[in-house]
Amino acid sequence: MDVTSFIKAARLRTLPLSVSGIIVGSSIGFNKVMVLESKNYLHENPIFWLAILTTIGLQVLSNFANDYGDGVKGSDTNRKGEARMVSSGAISPSQMKNAMTITTIVTLTLAILLIYFAFGKSNFVYSILFFGLGVASIAAAIKYTVGKSAYGYSGFGDLFVFLFFGLLSVVGSYFLFTKSLSLPIFLPAIAIGLLSTAVLNLNNLRDRKEDKKNNKNTLVVKLGNKKAKKYHYFLIIGALIVSVVYVLINYKSSMQFLFLFAFIPLFINVLTVAKNKQPEMLDGELKKVALSTFLFAILFSIGQNF
Repeated sequence: MDVTSFIKAARLRTLPLSVSGIIVGSSIGFNKVMVLESKNYLHENPIFWLAILTTIGLQVLSNFANDYGDGVKGSDTNRKGEARMVSSGAISPSQMKNAMTITTIVTLTLAILLIYFAFGKSNFVYSILFFGLGVASIAAAIKYTVGKSAYGYSGFGDLFVFLFFGLLSVVGSYFLFTKSLSLPIFLPAIAIGLLSTAVLNLNNLRDRKEDKKNNKNTLVVKLGNKKAKKYHYFLIIGALIVSVVYVLINYKSSMQFLFLFAFIPLFINVLTVAKNKQPEMLDGELKKVALSTFLFAILFSIGQNF
């Protein structure tokens, strides 16, 4: 068994994007608890690291499932991005299924530990709720491309990315610290969700022609290239607007606008997408938007805690 192939299938470049929501939600939630209870530092808190590790597990599982699902369906033929392991023959379908099973077990174990550290032996209802959300996240990670009813093949990928990478990631991690909800927290959650969806949209813009041939009816395939580009502009601009609104609602210092620096490469990306006539050239833009989202998460979190 070639470990290198599994590392490639894990697609490590996607991991910074996957933890962006955890960083934002945990930072805001921990800051609220710190003010009330005089806690120390976020990086010393086991809840934060368990949330990060659980999310990484979910992302790796999603990447394995995506590689497997597209591979067995033949959807990775002539794709323009990085090579996939099942379709190339580097990993057999049975080996990938085993890897998915192991990753599921590890991720579920991490999720249970996270729930225990967050809620202890009390708050049984919260524990059950988050366990259910954990199971739902695992199911969503697998069902993106696996099975006859894979939602990634029917245009619902964008919705699930928005919900799980945005709302659940930010609001969920915030709740793990505060054991409460507030309406303003949904604004940065929406921002992360929109930016994460923008990465998927770029992926689907790049693969539109091949996806259409392989009956993978992503939202880009349904919208067409022109409307999908306008949709991309909406995602980036929408993320900027809700982030600014959040700061205005919770304004304390001009440092809270630090996140605006992350939108410099994002708006350069918008111009690149607008001018693009060769979809395969968008592959490099995926990494740029993913890393810009990660930068946004870092700068936003720093700014709100000044």
